[in-house]
Amino acid sequence: MTRGGLRKGAGRKPNSSKFGEQTIPVRIPKSLVPTVKELLMKPEKIQLGSTLSSIREAFDWQSLDLPSMPLPLFSNKVSAGFPSPADDHLEMKLDLNQHLVQHPAATFFVRVSGDSMIGAGIHDGDVLVVDRSLTCKDSCIVIAVVDGELTVKRFFARGNDVVLMAENPKYPDIIVTQEMDFRVWGVVTTVIHKV
Repeated sequence: MTRGGLRKGAGRKPNSSKFGEQTIPVRIPKSLVPTVKELLMKPEKIQLGSTLSSIREAFDWQSLDLPSMPLPLFSNKVSAGFPSPADDHLEMKLDLNQHLVQHPAATFFVRVSGDSMIGAGIHDGDVLVVDRSLTCKDSCIVIAVVDGELTVKRFFARGNDVVLMAENPKYPDIIVTQEMDFRVWGVVTTVIHKV
């Protein structure tokens, strides 16, 4: 009798998982485990082979929990004019994840390179909070892919034409033509700017 090795009939039966197909182990950051578990607990909303956008539309991203890091928020406002004495009254704790991120699974951060959007308060080195689940509207600031390169610009639809406008007169507007590979990758919701 040989020892070790695969025994006939041992192990899980093929396609016996709740997903109806073979599964594989995947390593993900510990902070994302609740998000992935929540996603997998709603199989009725996700069809195998779904695209990311269809999953995003079907799923209630508001229900996901980001790691929390509440910090003190003082109720007194800081004067930008003449200073006035202020007491140290703590209003509540503020979690920037809750304040800046509406759709956690569809949100990412990107660092800006260049000064083409300086007129919109976006400087070289700033960090942008970008939400891929939002619908792009006229005059919103977007991250767009133009011929394989990412750019941040203000979006305008003019009939059938799309114009990506810089916020610095040194840079020309980008008029999107049918020959260009173009898509909006996400809508900028917040600029994190160091002073």
